[in-house]
Amino acid sequence: MTSPTTTGPAYAAVLAEITDALRTVLDDLELDDTPITSDTRFVEDLDLESIDLVTLTAELGGRYGDRVDFPAWFASLELSDIIGLTVGQLVQYIAGCLR
Repeated sequence: MTSPTTTGPAYAAVLAEITDALRTVLDDLELDDTPITSDTRFVEDLDLESIDLVTLTAELGGRYGDRVDFPAWFASLELSDIIGLTVGQLVQYIAGCLR
């Protein structure tokens, strides 16, 4: 996995977009009071299940279109990587695709 910078406008914009998408598609999880940072883990911290990740990536796919290939990226990850996936890792992937 590449490691683009974790600062700057592109990173901050993608982080904000992911946070908005989480709150939009997963509103039943009551994330309003949950701080979402780069270190937030989807499974451990947000209690997302696989269907929630699918819903999130579908929402993000609608926002980013063909510029970001979520299915290929997730297919390249080991199960343990997906379980430990952080918001920051997803932000880095998306920001890298948008460059």
